[in-house]
Amino acid sequence: MRAVLQRVRRAAVSVDDHTLGAIDAGLVIFVGVTHEDDENAARWLAQKSATLRIFEDDSGKFNRSALDIGASALVVSQFTLYADARRGRRPDFIAAARPEIAEPLIERFVALLREQGLRVETGKFQAHMLVEISNDGPVTIILDSPRQQQGSKGEGERG
Repeated sequence: MRAVLQRVRRAAVSVDDHTLGAIDAGLVIFVGVTHEDDENAARWLAQKSATLRIFEDDSGKFNRSALDIGASALVVSQFTLYADARRGRRPDFIAAARPEIAEPLIERFVALLREQGLRVETGKFQAHMLVEISNDGPVTIILDSPRQQQGSKGEGERG
């Protein structure tokens, strides 16, 4: 699984001019699923997202997590996170999992975030969504579940 986390002051997602979810300070988490992903990937990604220290403490250091500050999360499914645009001018999405695989894993990811204590709002799977984000910082972090990281580590990198 892959997630793009953005620290936000506020965010909202709507479909057909109807707001589905909105948050104040917290995280927008765009989530994509690939073919090998499973419950373990969802669990790892949810734990990492909730506890990643990307919020500032009183000294201005990144020492607080979403859980530490009582932040909310807005989760939006996004198969385009697995786009491959290395060849040609039109990306392919072969690496993205089919909806019948991706949707339950994203739902599980959301449930796991909630189990950790985050208030979570969501978009609508397979819908054309309008996502409004007020990025704070800006702070944007890309997370790949461990299985995805294995093939991309360079020499000398830590896990």
